[in-house]
Amino acid sequence: MVPAAAGASVDPQSALHTYAQARLADSDGALALAVAHYGEALALDPDRVEIAERAYVQALESGDKALALRSAALLDQAGLLPRDGTLLRIGEALEQRNWIAAATLADRMEEEGNFAFLGPILRSWIAVGEGGSVPLAIDAKDRFAALAQRYVDEHQALLALNAGDVEGAKLPLRRAIALRPADAGLRLSFATQLAGRKAKAEALLLLPPGQAHFRQARAEIERRRIKAAPLTPAQGYARLLARLAVDIGSDREGVGLALRLARIATFADPDSPENHIIAARLLTVAGFAKAAIAQVDKVPPAGWYGALAQAERVDALAVDGQMDAALTLARTLAAEPDAEAERHVRLGRLLAEQRDFDGAAVAFRAAQARFGDAAPPWSLLLFEGSALEQGKRWDEARAVLERAAAMAPNEPVILNYLGYAQIERRQNVAAALDMLKKASALKPQDPSITDSLGWAQFVTGDVKAAVPVLERAAAGAPDDVTINEHLGDALWTAGRRYEARYAWAAASINAEGDVATRIAAKTKEGLKPEYAAP
Repeated sequence: MVPAAAGASVDPQSALHTYAQARLADSDGALALAVAHYGEALALDPDRVEIAERAYVQALESGDKALALRSAALLDQAGLLPRDGTLLRIGEALEQRNWIAAATLADRMEEEGNFAFLGPILRSWIAVGEGGSVPLAIDAKDRFAALAQRYVDEHQALLALNAGDVEGAKLPLRRAIALRPADAGLRLSFATQLAGRKAKAEALLLLPPGQAHFRQARAEIERRRIKAAPLTPAQGYARLLARLAVDIGSDREGVGLALRLARIATFADPDSPENHIIAARLLTVAGFAKAAIAQVDKVPPAGWYGALAQAERVDALAVDGQMDAALTLARTLAAEPDAEAERHVRLGRLLAEQRDFDGAAVAFRAAQARFGDAAPPWSLLLFEGSALEQGKRWDEARAVLERAAAMAPNEPVILNYLGYAQIERRQNVAAALDMLKKASALKPQDPSITDSLGWAQFVTGDVKAAVPVLERAAAGAPDDVTINEHLGDALWTAGRRYEARYAWAAASINAEGDVATRIAAKTKEGLKPEYAAP
């Protein structure tokens, strides 16, 4: 699309029509098509703020740097630039090595408040660009000191390595790894920097032997000299935003912002495989699976990060509905020598989604075997027990779940699963009820656990106690089929029949298959023994 020439008249109707097309593509999840239409609409009518606002968000989510910067500039002129737009502009200033602009934008970021805690780290990287250095320290009295400290150690280590000070990097590096011990990408990035400064032994210490993720990196570090240039300020800044994106994205409600931060990181450092992997993961969670696959394609499969990227490909393929391809790749990754537990877990979850519960249980046991003589995490036992229970192998499932409960007696998720499974089968009812009371006390705001307790009370005949508990569960999860059906059954038994039908009607909205048939029957005829929830 060629923008209108300067001074040419704007056709508002054409712009609005194109904008409408963009919104339709947006609602259909067609990210690439949506961003193309937003860009076209913005070119047709650059003064329309609502177009710029949508174009800005979609440009970031799709990775269209040019459109993101163009729409950000328009929003800034209108005084409507989002706070993450300041971060976008900082990245552009750092890439252009415009240290004055970067410092000015850092001032603005701190004044805006949302990302002010990043200020000390950002200013240290700007100082590197200016040819000097600024000690990276956080004022303990600052209200955001604890938040900033999550990121300081990594950058203290990187700044020391940039200066060739391996000894000075060791302590903050260890603290950064201790904060994120399972982050394989972080370990690889530090190992690259260490090996590039002839600290081979220190690099290998970060990459435990016997793990497929690190096999290639270890082999190359042991075999040859690794070259690693000092990080540029833009690259250091990109790492900061990528790490922040991971943390924000751990909460489902923060995925949109996390994705935008990850995209800004890829703009600032487009050659970083770690940034592309993080962006791919967030794209998958946000439902943009095809875009996630495209992002994974930017990571060389034969490189150090190739295996990490392929794991993200498995998840993206599954979300995209390509389950056969996802399973094939997951099996390949799990079959590699020294495959980590997480590879087996990923395979197990996919198999469980396909209702191959026996295969899932085998995969979860393989994950446990990776811990050798050490006790595996209780979560892996819960995964196996869940697969066995869903696969109608209850006696085996119960034994595994009881082992998990013995390992973690105060984990509400285990207490809930084991307690509810026994209530469903009307086994060990008194002890199961006690488990659910304990789980609810440990996690009182969890609607699923609250429902389990209420249903257990109903099953044991305490309808008076069950109804308010189930009402609280339904208030916390108004769209949940099981919770609403349970509430309806309890209300009917308590004589509140109009309200019972209302609860069943709510359950019927998302019910499927036999559950939908059962709910429809009791909505019409009332609760009969053959229509009771299991």
